[in-house]
Amino acid sequence: MQPHLIEFITVGLGILLLLLEAFTDGSKTRIGLIAAAGLAGILILELTACGNCTTPAWMERFYDYDSYARYFKVIALAATILVLLMSVDMKRVLSRYTSGDDSGTALGEFFCLPVFTCAGLMWMASARDLVSIFVALELVTIAFYVMVAYMRRNVGSLEAGVKYLILGALSTGFLVYGIAWIYGATGTMDLSAIDLTEPEINQTRLLFGLALLLIAFGFKVGAAPMQLWIPDVYQGAPTPVTAYLSVASKAAGFVVMMMVLEPFLMADSPVKTQLQTALYIIAGATLLYGNLAAISQQNFKRLLAYSSIAHAGFLLMGIGSIDFTSVAFYLGIYLIMTFTAFFILALVRDQENSDTIDAFDGLGKRNPLLASCLTISMAALAGIPLTAGFWGKFFIFRSAIETNVSWWLIAIAFVSVATGFYYYLKVVKAMYWNNPHNDAPLEVPTITKYVIAVLTSSIIMFGVWPQPILDMLK
Repeated sequence: MQPHLIEFITVGLGILLLLLEAFTDGSKTRIGLIAAAGLAGILILELTACGNCTTPAWMERFYDYDSYARYFKVIALAATILVLLMSVDMKRVLSRYTSGDDSGTALGEFFCLPVFTCAGLMWMASARDLVSIFVALELVTIAFYVMVAYMRRNVGSLEAGVKYLILGALSTGFLVYGIAWIYGATGTMDLSAIDLTEPEINQTRLLFGLALLLIAFGFKVGAAPMQLWIPDVYQGAPTPVTAYLSVASKAAGFVVMMMVLEPFLMADSPVKTQLQTALYIIAGATLLYGNLAAISQQNFKRLLAYSSIAHAGFLLMGIGSIDFTSVAFYLGIYLIMTFTAFFILALVRDQENSDTIDAFDGLGKRNPLLASCLTISMAALAGIPLTAGFWGKFFIFRSAIETNVSWWLIAIAFVSVATGFYYYLKVVKAMYWNNPHNDAPLEVPTITKYVIAVLTSSIIMFGVWPQPILDMLK
């Protein structure tokens, strides 16, 4: 199948789901299951798509399909499927704060929105000019505005939605203004046509445009000092949406950042040096802020929020080192590690009505298997050897050392890793050292049980044998 047709099929699936929602009554849970099944079929199409097919002539300027595009599309599809499955098992909480009961009659649109978001993410992975990147990114962002504030009976969700909308609109302004300045400096929107050796390029205008884009991208990926929205939005948004923001939105931001900055980082010009310096400074500030702020957190959602900021710092190191393969690998294993934690968090949140770390007290006694899975997830996020997370950090450090990154940034990164051991393992301490609030066993829904098992196995498998992911990037 032609790769560009898969995005249109995804949009068609979303429209079909909207029609199904409009003409069916009662619980809408089956729409979520149909959406997940449909995206699973599209994932198979993506994995078997023609990699050597020629892009139609009318799409060549703004659409490209290579191994990186396929890889990020697989990430987008996998993340969306996991979000839909998590939402199905969490339907009671979602329904309670939407329709006010457990009927699930108001969740139809909620299951449709991730499908359209996925289409935007997939198109973004193949976008090759600034206009198509902007359109795809805004499609994703607008859908997230709605999903974050979807629990309209929950004050925290509404507050998160308003904050995300205001700051998201501000970042969009920076993005549009930055694109305009780059177009004014280079005379083109086509990233492949940018040539920094041309004498007529105004370096000052170009650097100003890049600075505006870094601010906009910083918002999308949660980089300092544009990260202020993340803790409140992550805590207030529905747990499946928080997981989606943490993985898909971050992946989208880094995909766009790599595509836009590649022509400037690959060129032998003063712009490259100045851009790398800016990326290193932002990476160092992001690592420090994310890890230091996570130390004192008692809410598991906020801890994962600050953790995502810290991981953004490592990824920015990889971009500054011009090692896009390591960045892509990191994003892939980050999906597995983070969704494992969020699936277990959603389960505890549903049954304990709390997302604080105290809600995990004694989980090792109430459900030893579930506690073991969360322990593996926390170990992977911390970067402990024999987990997938170790290889993610290893490749980033290797590329940083090989490209002679400043010693102070490498030192900050090492301190950040050590700090991560503390706040990740305090969740493990709560599960095994603290006494449970009640002795009732924690029930695990069927879907969640199998998803957690697959994700945990993947963490261990890729921790021992990371080559399958690396092969996808060749």
